[in-house]
Amino acid sequence: MNKRYGFYFESDRCIKCFSCEIACKQWHGIKAGTIKLRKVIEVTTGTFPEVSRKFYSLTCRHCAKAPCAAACPSGAISRRIEDGIVVVDGSKCIGCRSCFDACPFGIPQFDEDGTMRKCDMCLDRVAMGQKPVCVATCPTEALKWGTLEELSDFAARKSARAYTREEKL
Repeated sequence: MNKRYGFYFESDRCIKCFSCEIACKQWHGIKAGTIKLRKVIEVTTGTFPEVSRKFYSLTCRHCAKAPCAAACPSGAISRRIEDGIVVVDGSKCIGCRSCFDACPFGIPQFDEDGTMRKCDMCLDRVAMGQKPVCVATCPTEALKWGTLEELSDFAARKSARAYTREEKL
């Protein structure tokens, strides 16, 4: 495999504007009120008066050993060798929902016709040298996209900066 791509999400930057969700739906021509290939959720922790809210933008993790692909009896789900992106061939999907049961994150969605859909990292945009639409439209840059090596380096630098700030306090 040449490269493996992924997403990095910074929850402290997310303002729950839904730009990523809306841009994804528009780019992929998904009708309002139906499936979400990327969704923003809110997680509230603590008890009153010490309550904390965080927002998370969720989508397919493009797992190295994708359980959804292993569970698919029709071979509709596969992982691309060249970049690690897990894709769905809708013409092969039989709508059995085995992929949903196998996914530990509950990511697979089923379109009105019963076939599975999920994030494909906007392969058409990536082929043109562009970022996935969810990343490109995030106003706070809470979403990042790149090779796993690039994202790992970014996370390490971010962690080092946070550690240095804490030391100064």
